[in-house]
Amino acid sequence: MRGDYQHLVDEISAALGAPATLEDRDFVLIAFGAHGGEDDLDVMMDPVRTRSILQRRSTAAVRAWFEAFGIARAQAPLRIPPDPAAGVFKGRICLPVRHRGVVHGYVWLLDDEHLAGLDLSVPHADPRLAQAMETAARIGELLAAEARAGAELGELLREVLAGRPAGRDAAAAALREAMGQAADGPLGLVAVAPWALGEGEHGEGETSAPDGVGSALAGQSGVAALCTVPDPLPDGSAALAALVRLRTTTTIAPARTAAERLLRSPRAGAGPARRGTAGLGAPRRGLAELPEAWREALAAARAAAAEPRLGPVAEWGDIGPYRVLAALPAGAAEDTSVRPLLAPAHAELARTAEVFLDCAGQAGRTAAALGIHRQTLYYRLARVEQLTGLDLDEGEGRLLLHMALKASRL
Repeated sequence: MRGDYQHLVDEISAALGAPATLEDRDFVLIAFGAHGGEDDLDVMMDPVRTRSILQRRSTAAVRAWFEAFGIARAQAPLRIPPDPAAGVFKGRICLPVRHRGVVHGYVWLLDDEHLAGLDLSVPHADPRLAQAMETAARIGELLAAEARAGAELGELLREVLAGRPAGRDAAAAALREAMGQAADGPLGLVAVAPWALGEGEHGEGETSAPDGVGSALAGQSGVAALCTVPDPLPDGSAALAALVRLRTTTTIAPARTAAERLLRSPRAGAGPARRGTAGLGAPRRGLAELPEAWREALAAARAAAAEPRLGPVAEWGDIGPYRVLAALPAGAAEDTSVRPLLAPAHAELARTAEVFLDCAGQAGRTAAALGIHRQTLYYRLARVEQLTGLDLDEGEGRLLLHMALKASRL
């Protein structure tokens, strides 16, 4: 569909004699018309449009600024004045892209001398504007159809990953048919956690299309299907799953790119206090092992949250002991002997013990990593032994403490 969007945007640019850009309702760039030559780019562009084209999306601040003018509710074209303080040096004309009363995107034109005579109060009075609006309506039909298709694929993916066993085979067969040859090729699975659920994403039978993820993402990142999974995390939080087409089973770069873009969504994370992280399952060929790949991706996302050095995007193969710990039921790795060390008052001692164990019990490396004297390290380790009753000269005591400390952050 990308070529269709480009063709329609070019139609609008030709009708109005001005370069147009098309963004979905999440301000992700889908297509843009040709601008002038290099000599007049500075005249025709401003920082907001330049950033939108180069980064293929606008910032949250820019989105909020434009939405304040009512574009999400607009039934007809509207003018937006310039605001140099916001980086908008030139005014805009916004053509809302609607279908059956729903805004699916926006066509933007710089409001220059070519468009100064357009009377937006009676859009059908000017043949140029009427043609542009008719083309915008055709774009709306395409975006709506793409959204419906994406929602259907998302429903099937969610059923494959987290549905009842009896329905998984049927869902996998339907997903395979919908994806065509790509279903049997190399695939990667991304988990983004936590993910804030939107309206209509809380129960079975309701849409799993993740609002706030632009439709353009699929075309740009090789994403074949997206869905929200309501409660796969120990605390009951939701996660987002993205099925990504890969070139080979040894190249996971497209999945990482998709994960990085998804993490920029305002719904990735649980507010400022809890950032979102992403995990990548090991690549698979075909759909048969997707549930296992989903468990791997979730484990990697949880490991990235527990161990910042792994994230914000972690691969299953890189998370070490978390591959085992994440598979345990919530609380299964807790131990009564380690519990006193996990009290907030002993956070420094717990960190010292974990760094010591990460350094294979080498005092010199541990002291250097912590920036403390060896005698301070020995004192802290003695306190750890007093609190836990474990002998850190014994391998089993070290293993128990090491695993319990790491599991406490999952």
